[in-house]
Amino acid sequence: MDLNHIQLPTAVITELYSNVIVEPVANTPVNEMNKPAKRMTKTEPAIPVSDWKWLGSNEKNILIVVNNPDAVYLPDNDLNFLTGVLSACKLSLADVAVINRYNYPDAGYKELTANFNSRIIVLFGTEPAGFGLPLNFPCYQVQEFNGKKYLHCPVLNEIEKDRVEKSKLWVCLKTLFNI
Repeated sequence: MDLNHIQLPTAVITELYSNVIVEPVANTPVNEMNKPAKRMTKTEPAIPVSDWKWLGSNEKNILIVVNNPDAVYLPDNDLNFLTGVLSACKLSLADVAVINRYNYPDAGYKELTANFNSRIIVLFGTEPAGFGLPLNFPCYQVQEFNGKKYLHCPVLNEIEKDRVEKSKLWVCLKTLFNI
């Protein structure tokens, strides 16, 4: 692929052109043209903060994103496995916020990381591009983006059943949490 035939993902193009770059000049009086540009303001989030439902206290600003249609947060066996993983990392549910993205399909990384003030985000069963990130990276690779660390993994019940997957997750978590 050469430079003349690069195709950017829709998420990247949307991010690049989220604001109007040049305003049309037609029908603009001359005295209006020399005024300072209008200041851009942040828009309100699509989902009011009071409507978010998450598990945990988020004391260490760690966001765990799952995608499960069968539970509000996680099924009991996945929750037990996750709490075991957290305790191995010297963490608890009080340190993290677990959100089921199935309940918020339109919420992307910007909205979620801003709402939870996240510094570390672990995606279980959610692709980075599906989370709205303008980059894609393989499973079990710690990826830094915009001053935050991301980790993408398969769903929890697949990891729990496979010894190799557990060891891959553990290697990444040791790096992510400096264990």
